[in-house]
Formats: sequence, structure tokens, C-alpha cells
Amino acid sequence: MSILSRRAVADVIARRFAAKINSAIHPAGEPRFPEIAIRTTDISIETRHGPVAATIYPPQSPTGTPGVYVNAHGGGFVVGRREQDDAWCRFLAAHANVYVLNTDYALAPHKRFPTPAEQFYDVVQWASAPERDWDGRRLCVGGQSAGGNLSAAVSRMSLENDGPAISLQILHYPPLDIVTPPSQKPSPLGSKAVLQPWLCEVFDTAYTPDRAQRSHRFVSPAWGDNANGIAGIAPALVITAEFDRLRSEAKRYADKLEAVGALAEYVEVRGVDHGYDIMTDETETTRRMYEVIVAHVNRAID
Repeated sequence: MSILSRRAVADVIARRFAAKINSAIHPAGEPRFPEIAIRTTDISIETRHGPVAATIYPPQSPTGTPGVYVNAHGGGFVVGRREQDDAWCRFLAAHANVYVLNTDYALAPHKRFPTPAEQFYDVVQWASAPERDWDGRRLCVGGQSAGGNLSAAVSRMSLENDGPAISLQILHYPPLDIVTPPSQKPSPLGSKAVLQPWLCEVFDTAYTPDRAQRSHRFVSPAWGDNANGIAGIAPALVITAEFDRLRSEAKRYADKLEAVGALAEYVEVRGVDHGYDIMTDETETTRRMYEVIVAHVNRAID
């Protein structure tokens, strides 16, 4: 067992890594798609674990009563904030008939599982309420990386708690099996891959230092028989990156979703690695994939 699997060590590294990365995240106002201008509103939403900050992006060309898409950012449950998904949220609001609710959540190691997942579920419940400006019955959830994991967890919670009803879950290069050691998840890029095993181990330990918790169905839905009993779960669009070391586990989960009729589509983005849409200059690849997601969202809420 690596020293990085020790809680005290992982926590120190996670905090230092987060401080460095978070200071480098571009603030809102510097979107990848500068032609999209949308006036946003910042709000605070109460959850069982305290308030979280969120940003509302209204649809650019609404028809009827729009639906809502609740977004959770990535960052290994350790780093990041909602501003890093600003370009994606603007793109979706500009091209789909939904309000986009882009939310923060508590980060590890300050708050660990299940806090972030339960916060996201509470935000989704808030978004589904009938008194909102949108139709909460036409609800989608989604996220990139850790946000995809949280979206899978919330979709499972919704299934088990009989609501709120989710029309579509978007799992964009998500980690879905943190039981399997990162060293056993190869990438064709080797040492040049975005996610290195040591970093994954730090993230995993910071979020779930109790190794027994890593097999929980809300943490590792693709592991073992955790996908048993998911019949009736929200349809999912699962997107992976060809060079991402998380690709195989997301594909496994997509196969399990397909087996119960809950896979809307599985898409592998060729020639890119984890985080391609926010960490690289792959603007056209990003635009094409965002258009795929928009099409699925529009169909789901139609």
C-alpha cells in the first residue's frame, strides 16, 4: 500500500494541490466561446450540509416553459469550482431549452463522502420544486469527471428515493470505480496522461479514506455488482476520452446501463485525454461533443 493511501499524507497533498490549481482557474467572463453572452445570476441554495453557491444561466432562446439542467464540476472531489464549467454552461443555455444551474459543493478533504453527493442531491431536489422559473419535471443532471460521479450517485439516489424524476444523466469522463487501484488503470499515454496514478490515489484517499466506503454504490457504481438493481434509473449519456485511464470503468457502467435499457448513448472521443474540453485547445472537438450533449438534452426534455 502506497504512502499516498495514508489519510494524513493524502490530505496534505490534496490541500496543496487544490491551492495551486484553484488559483489558476479562469474566472467567469473568459469563456471558450466568447460569442455567447448570457447574463447570469448567482444564488445560494440550502442543503443538509449547509449552503452552496450556484449560478443560474437562463436559456438564450426559450420556448414555452424551459426545463433545467443541474451541473456539477469536476476536480477529483478535491479541486475546482463551478466557474471552470462556465463555457459549457453558457453553451448549453444558448443551444438547449433549459435553465442551467451550475453548483458548487463541499470539497475533500474538508468534507468527504457522502457530503458532496448529498449536497448535490439536495440541490437537484431544490431545482425540481414547482415554484422555480423552470419546469422541474423536465430535469437533467450532469457533470465532468468527479461531477459525473456525483451525477451517477444522484441518479441512483433519485431511483431509490422515488424522486425527483430525472430525464437524463450526463456522465462525462467520470470516475466510477475507485476500488480498483489507479495503477491498474492504464492509459496509452503513460507518464504523459493527465491523470497519473499518484494523483488518483490522492484524490481517492481524500474523498474516501475509509477503503470500505470505496465499494459503496454511490462511490463506485461500476465496481462489482453495484449496478444490480438499477432498472428504472434515469437514461444516461456516457462520454469517455480515448486516452483517459478512466475510460474502461465508464464503459463498463455504460454496458450495465444498456443491459437495463437505460443507456441513451455511449460516445468515446477519439484522440483526447481526460479534461480535454477545459484543459486543452481542442475547441472544435469540444464544440462537436457539446453539440451531441445539447441534442440529447433537448430530446430528453421535449
